[in-house]
Amino acid sequence: MLTLLFVLLAFAFIIVAIIKFEIHPFLALFVGAIFYGLIAGMPAELIVQSISDGFGGVLGSIGLLILFGVIIGTFLEKTGGAFVIAQKILAWIGEKSVTLAMMVTGYILSIPVFGDSTFIMLNPISKSLSFKGKIPYAATTIAITLGVTASHSLVPPTPGPIAAAGILEADLGMVIMWGFIVSSLALVPCFFFAKYYASRIDLVPEFAEEERTTEVKKYPSLVKCFLPIAVPLLLIVLASIANYPTRPFGENTFTYILSFLGSPVIALLLGTFLSFVLPAKFDKKLLSSSGWFGEALLIAAPVILITGAGGVFGKMLQNSGLGDMVSGIIEPGNLSLLLPFLLAFALKSAQGSSTVALVTTASIVAPLLGTLGLDSEMSKVFTVLAIGAGATAISHANDSFFWAMTQLTGMNVKQGYMSHSIGTLIMAFTAISLIFIISSFF
Repeated sequence: MLTLLFVLLAFAFIIVAIIKFEIHPFLALFVGAIFYGLIAGMPAELIVQSISDGFGGVLGSIGLLILFGVIIGTFLEKTGGAFVIAQKILAWIGEKSVTLAMMVTGYILSIPVFGDSTFIMLNPISKSLSFKGKIPYAATTIAITLGVTASHSLVPPTPGPIAAAGILEADLGMVIMWGFIVSSLALVPCFFFAKYYASRIDLVPEFAEEERTTEVKKYPSLVKCFLPIAVPLLLIVLASIANYPTRPFGENTFTYILSFLGSPVIALLLGTFLSFVLPAKFDKKLLSSSGWFGEALLIAAPVILITGAGGVFGKMLQNSGLGDMVSGIIEPGNLSLLLPFLLAFALKSAQGSSTVALVTTASIVAPLLGTLGLDSEMSKVFTVLAIGAGATAISHANDSFFWAMTQLTGMNVKQGYMSHSIGTLIMAFTAISLIFIISSFF
């Protein structure tokens, strides 16, 4: 029991450092991990080893994945490729279903592009279409924010889910496939919430004299825009299927090549190369330290460091024998998924960042997988998704995305709580319910 108290103290230390003192999550997690090791009475040598193994082990498996994902998103955003995808989805769904189109567009674009950037790109389109179609602006706004939130927390290669999958050593292809299924279904009640409830909020779009979505004059083709996203995801999922114990594709040269190309690092590297063909005129300066590539490195660095610090925290917990301590307290079973969900839910609500919630919760849960009965391959996948579900809510005033949404649309804080915050609650509990149902069949 004393060990659990030390965990709670370290947990409180991290939360207070991030919220009250506004310390960067990387430093809070890293120092919090060492603080836990010291108060738990771990030998100095084991603390140092935990730092080395935790940081190096996690970043060795997922550091490049996060980086490649950010590079793809940066090139899509800078070239206007994300805008092309948005316009095409609107054309496919039709302007008569603007609310649905905005939700689907936000959902798809948030897979390669960061949530704040996705909303900034889509808000002018939402504003214009809601005005022309006489559709409540609040409905289209919340449709975007909930679509963005769903894929941001549940579908790799967004950094949070990739980090959680890496920390828990879950099959990334299965996380992608089931993440798509769970997040898509979780958006169904969210769509009706946006269309019939959020639409009651009085929100009038305000237009600047000249409002442009992007400065790019010549856009890449739709095929070019989709390739950096679709090719890696397809290869990863197919490789996961090919590596099933039943070997559905057989054991031959094709499956060998597919397994290689579908390994996450190689697949996302290919996606990165495909993103390089997006600019209308390729300039080698784009790949310089001052170009788009260098900008992507700066964006990815904090996420990678936070993930590494989370790995240190997880290894510290594991080496302290936390799993053995709680083995007699928690019974294995499907309800064990409730623990990672509630931990992520509490962390997200307390400090605002979904990525920090995903990384920290995965780090805490990793040494407990065996104790919770979640150490099978599919259980790890559903654990990642349970954490992702918890990390969607509650988005409120301590979340930068909440402020981006309210400031850009003119919503006040109360309207933001009554629409976006409640919407994330609906999504979180719908997603975890779906995960419980699906996991009962495995």
